[in-house]
Amino acid sequence: MKEIKITDIEGIRVGNAQDTEAGTGCTVIICEKGGCAGVDVRGGGPASHETELLNPINTVDRVHGIVLSGGSAFGLEATSGVMQYLEERGIGFDVGIGVVPIVCGASLFDLTVGSSKVRPDKAMGYQACCDSEKNCIQEGNCGAGTGASVGKYRGMDRAMKSGLGIYCVELENLKVGAIVGVNAIGNVIDSETNKFLAGLLNEEKTEIISTREEMWKDLDINYSVLKNTNTTIGCIITNAKLTKAQATKIASMTHNGYARAISPVHTSLDGDTIFTLGTGEVEVNIDTLGTLSAYVMEKAIHRAVTQTQSAYGLKSCQDLK
Repeated sequence: MKEIKITDIEGIRVGNAQDTEAGTGCTVIICEKGGCAGVDVRGGGPASHETELLNPINTVDRVHGIVLSGGSAFGLEATSGVMQYLEERGIGFDVGIGVVPIVCGASLFDLTVGSSKVRPDKAMGYQACCDSEKNCIQEGNCGAGTGASVGKYRGMDRAMKSGLGIYCVELENLKVGAIVGVNAIGNVIDSETNKFLAGLLNEEKTEIISTREEMWKDLDINYSVLKNTNTTIGCIITNAKLTKAQATKIASMTHNGYARAISPVHTSLDGDTIFTLGTGEVEVNIDTLGTLSAYVMEKAIHRAVTQTQSAYGLKSCQDLK
């Protein structure tokens, strides 16, 4: 198995657009020929677009774009820019009088950094599509990760900066990659060493402490003020041949990568969502693919914090080194 670029998966383009001053952005994944997709939403407070379309019982079985954005539910507007970009190029589901691009999306909550009044919009979604033409992949403080943060259980004052992470591998003729914007209430953990990479800072802001143990101190305290301020959103991209049901199963198995790398995860305070997008080239054992997908997602989550620099008054893991 070797590490590759995510754009080494044929037929896939990835682009970012962001407003670094306002602290928000979006990431687009474009598959012009269409790919089979699935989704699994585990968090209690998601903001999503066209996820019901991916239910295996529904008709349309190919999507042309997936958008990961900041801006909370406001940021879902970025999907309209992606639809415009694709329609202009004749890409979409043929409805006889034209095409309707099938674009799914999910947004994370980054309104507590930068400006809460600036969110990804139609223009930013279109800009991210144009950026995908450059074939220059970025991570960290960009795209959907521009305003992302982690370790927010005790408030933003003790949180840390997170961002966008990407990791992709090739195993024989199978290619599997993950893109993720990490915006968790919990800590990011290296499961091999059991060390915190980023998360809740102590009161002195000198080291990371356990969010889980802090939560255990608060059996009877309602932290509703923090609800909907978190969400880790990601996508598995692969050249595997999948049905919608199989793509959905892969998304489900990939949440194991979330669980290994983020603690706690899938709370009522999160909107955790994973998409799967398959280009349909390689026959593969679904359980093998699911296991590999969880692995690359875990690695992408690590990169989301290790490749990010401090911003908006939030320290990054690079500062603690």
